[in-house]
Order: sequence, then C-alpha cells, then structure tokens
Amino acid sequence: MPLSFTRPEALSLKNHPDFSEKWLQERISDDPSILGLGDVELVGAEKSLPRAGRLDLLLYDDQLNRRYEVELMLGATDPSHIIRSIEYWDVERRRYPAYDHVAVLVAEDITSRFLNVLSLFAGSIPLIALQMTALKVDDKIVLHFVHVLDQTALRSDDAYELGERADKTVFETDRDWWEQRTTSPILAICDDLCQMVGDAAQQPHRLRYRKKIIDLVSERDQSRRLWCGPRKTLVHIGGYVSDPETWVRRFEDAGLSAGLARGNKAVRTTIMPGQFKEQTALLGEFVRDAVGVEERA
Repeated sequence: MPLSFTRPEALSLKNHPDFSEKWLQERISDDPSILGLGDVELVGAEKSLPRAGRLDLLLYDDQLNRRYEVELMLGATDPSHIIRSIEYWDVERRRYPAYDHVAVLVAEDITSRFLNVLSLFAGSIPLIALQMTALKVDDKIVLHFVHVLDQTALRSDDAYELGERADKTVFETDRDWWEQRTTSPILAICDDLCQMVGDAAQQPHRLRYRKKIIDLVSERDQSRRLWCGPRKTLVHIGGYVSDPETWVRRFEDAGLSAGLARGNKAVRTTIMPGQFKEQTALLGEFVRDAVGVEERA
C-alpha cells in the first residue's frame, strides 16, 4: 500500500494541558534511543544528587563506558536550565570518575542566544543540546529530537595522551605493565594489528609500550603510523590517514565510534574484542592507508 502525505501539526508541550515534563520523562525512559544518543539504557530517573536537586534522567552507553546526565525542559531554555545541566554533570563525574560523562540539555526551544552561550563551553565541558519538536499526526503525537550542539570530546594535551613529556621524551613501559592494566583479548588485538601493519609495510613492526598508548613502530627506522590505546574492555586505534573525515564516516557507517585526533590529521576508532574479527577488512584498508602516509608527529 503506497504511503500517503499528511501535514503534521506542531504542538507546544509546555502550553498543552495533556502533557507535562513528567510525561516526556516517561516516554524517554520507555525508549531512550529516541534521543539519538545511540544504544543507551536507563540507569535512573529523578535521581537525587547530594545538595544539587534531582537529575531528570541518567543514561548509560555500555560500549563507550559513557554516562549521559540529561536535563529536560518544556518550552524555551533559560540560564537556570544550563546551570543545572552543568552542575549535575559535574556532581556525577566527581562521584563516578570511572565513566566518561556528558551533559545533555533537552528543550523545545534553544534560542540562538543560549546556543551561543553553550558553544562557549565547547572543548571544556562535554555537552549535547537537543531541540525537541512535538508533532501531531492524525490522533498520534511524534517526538523529534535534533542535535543543535554536539561537543562530546574535550580539548586534550595530545602529547601527554600519546605518552610524551613536554621535552618530547616518553613514558616508557613494558608488556608486563600493560598486562596489569588491560586484558589478554585487548592486547591480542594490538598484536594482530601490529602484524597487519608489518604485512602492509612489508617490513617488521613491533609494539613500543608507553604509559598512555602502545605505538606500532617499524623495526627499521622506528617510524609510527598507528597506535593503540588499550582499556579494560576495548581498545582505541589511531592512525594518520590521507582523508581523516572520510574515514570517520566509514567507521561510523560500519557501526563503530570514531573521531578526529591529533589536530584533525588522524582518526581514532574504538574496537571491542567481538568486533575486531568482523571489521578486519575495514581495518586492513585503514592500515594500508596509514602505512602510505608520511609520519606527522
């Protein structure tokens, strides 16, 4: 049966007698995926925070080990809404530092004035702003969420993240050091990736263990095109490639988390043990591209 066109009617939940912030909270609690934050699950609603009020929603992404502190508001956002969101995010990240934390604001109207204010925090506070539109279609209501600001990556000291001191010397470690901090399946991914790099470069490569990452370096000249950042349940894989933005899209299309790194000259993606075999072909292309790029740092 062919689809027919119908014109939806925009609704203001704030001004509608049948809807409330509690109703919106319940709809998101029933299906947190409607926010467009990925495969997230509900940790709690109306969570009481010490000396900071109640957090509307707390969501969790198991793959990214990330928690989202969500503040809801019907109508237009205002200064108190922004302050509460940042305050709740700060309380949670201090109480539970083992997770990544992202503040999320949801409002029916995020004005350009407040969007400009939120943009000032970009790079200092991981923050997502979602503008929600309620639409009446026949006798049903549809909620649509648009990301008007998505800044989840903080500015970082790239040299420190790559295990370098300010004087360019490195924090050297060894295999035993890493075995105490991650798991055998994660280190096996690093080993397999190193073999892929060696095959692509047609020369032996080895793992160079640093405090923050593990470099994949040439035995011949110690050059590095790729590196691994092992964690307990996943590994970040980074590399310099010819077209970083295209690679971010390719990884995301394959269902992987990815982003730009090292001054937007490199790409970092996140792999879990169960995904490595499935993504071997794509990672192989990534490795071959990285091997052909001149080292930039």
